[in-house]
Amino acid sequence: MMNMGKMMHQAKKMQEKMQQVQQEMAQAEISAEAGGGMVRVVATGDKRIRRIEVSAELWQEQDKALLEDMVAAAVNAAMQQIDDAMAAKQKEIFSGMPLPPGFSL
Repeated sequence: MMNMGKMMHQAKKMQEKMQQVQQEMAQAEISAEAGGGMVRVVATGDKRIRRIEVSAELWQEQDKALLEDMVAAAVNAAMQQIDDAMAAKQKEIFSGMPLPPGFSL
């Protein structure tokens, strides 16, 4: 079993790593598309939308409901990519920490 001081030191190191990951994610750009690329969303890793691009072809259709659906789908896809990337990074960080029995990530 690990002593309390060593465990606290490890927790502090992991907290520092998480802060670093959050900073890196905030600067990362993630893009996602919907409708075969008719709508493209670019977001940062801290879930801020940088831009939304709509193809001229979709814009000319003048189908408001279709456009709304595609924008929502592209935004949701970008948010899912961000969540997946963050979960993978968290798993890396926490994989080295011994957890008490019954706990898992």
